[in-house]
Amino acid sequence: MSGEQAELTGPDFTLGLALAELADGAMLVGHAAGKPVLVARRGDVIFAIGASCTHYGGPLADGLLVGDTVRCPWHHACFSLRTGQALRAPALKPVVRWVVERRDTKFYVTREIEADELLVERAPAVSSGGTAPSSVVIVGAGAAGNAAAEMLRREGYEGPVTMIGGEDSVPNDRPNLSKDYLAGTAPEEWIPLRSPEFYDAHAIRLVRGRRVTTIDVSGKRVTLDDGSTHDFGALLLATGADPIHLPTPQAAGSRVLYLRTLADSRAIIAAAKDAHTVVVIGASFIGLEVAAALRARKIDVHVVAPEQRPLERVLGPELGDFVRGVHESHGVVFHLGHSAKQIDANSVTLDNGDLISADLVVVGIGVRPRLELAEQCGLAIDKGVLVNEFLETSAPGIFAAGDIARYPDALSGARIRVEHWVVAERQGQTAARNMLGRRERFDAVPFFWSRHYDQSISYVGHAEHWDSVEIIGAPDKGDCVVRYIANGQAIAVATVGRDRESLEAERQMEQAIDALSSLATRMHT
Repeated sequence: MSGEQAELTGPDFTLGLALAELADGAMLVGHAAGKPVLVARRGDVIFAIGASCTHYGGPLADGLLVGDTVRCPWHHACFSLRTGQALRAPALKPVVRWVVERRDTKFYVTREIEADELLVERAPAVSSGGTAPSSVVIVGAGAAGNAAAEMLRREGYEGPVTMIGGEDSVPNDRPNLSKDYLAGTAPEEWIPLRSPEFYDAHAIRLVRGRRVTTIDVSGKRVTLDDGSTHDFGALLLATGADPIHLPTPQAAGSRVLYLRTLADSRAIIAAAKDAHTVVVIGASFIGLEVAAALRARKIDVHVVAPEQRPLERVLGPELGDFVRGVHESHGVVFHLGHSAKQIDANSVTLDNGDLISADLVVVGIGVRPRLELAEQCGLAIDKGVLVNEFLETSAPGIFAAGDIARYPDALSGARIRVEHWVVAERQGQTAARNMLGRRERFDAVPFFWSRHYDQSISYVGHAEHWDSVEIIGAPDKGDCVVRYIANGQAIAVATVGRDRESLEAERQMEQAIDALSSLATRMHT
């Protein structure tokens, strides 16, 4: 994401490097033609690609090699060493490739090859024996919807693709809205995932500022709030979630804001310009990221939440205490074990009678999935839209992805619904391929990250409950691995300051899933 020129380090690969200096399975950063280059060796093959992740610029050399791919240590994007393609979200853009020449006992990086924006090795648009849908309509222009639209084109689908979004903006980088953008350290031009011209160039019709009001399942048609209609051969529901609002009387006459969209983030930034003190209601990830962003703007911040520790339900007591300590060291004042009884124009009254002056109130108490459309058209619902392992709903040809999808977790076998950006993007990518008949099981290990000042927490897996916690390192020093154990197995791992170990934990869970899949196959043959 950074536009700064990376500092050149390591050898100049145009001058050649001895093959013996790059072991099989090793990576090395150097440069060629004034640009950072990562080389990696697999057997006798030497690969050379751009050294930085195209998502936020993470150093790929600090990542993990898996087969002929490399994974970014920051947010677990995955790139092909052979093609440069971004194989898995959150990265959507490819890295450049370089030509490698071998001469005697040396190799040389000689020439840059720009990767195709969407495609390098075109796959057939439809799996063998399948039929391409006449058209695809995507309801929702967030993480899942955008990733699906792009993947349809990457997979060679040439039919009409229409993506319908309720916001006036193009699909944007929602995680940044509560982080650097809100803090004022990221410009707005970083926020769009793609430019309007991108969608035009790839024949993705983006309908902005409109909402689907009805879905005719048998007639394969959606109707929008302006009365227009769109026919579909396949449909993806990616409607996302809405922030949970405080009861209206409680917030009457106050400046109470919520954060979900780019417009919401802009509104908070505008209101914060004249604010001296802000009360954040909710010690959720969003609430605490907002607190950190507003402290970066030198605003006094108070956090009010009913729990005794922030994020304890998700991260456990040790990391909960760590997160609280980080925020307190930056001046945030916590009012835990309390709720807001009354919000007035200039103050917040707590349930114990305490009064906090407040120029602005930002609420982050969770989100609620948008299920109205799915319920209206009769899809199976149970704490979310029920989908199978291919992300298909109870209605053939209609898929669901992102915050609304409740899917079978490949590791535990239980149905889960995950409200994470990367999961939504990866589900959108899988759903797109399955619309084309791939029959690809969604078995990606859930991943999310949360940033608080200069500390980032990475989390892989999914643990709603656990039997015990194993801690390696020192959470209070921001250097640890926390493993959440259920039935003797690590079902989730959180790390602080140990990005490589987060990648390794993800890979171990993937191997466990592969083993379960192989066992199931053997049992059915």
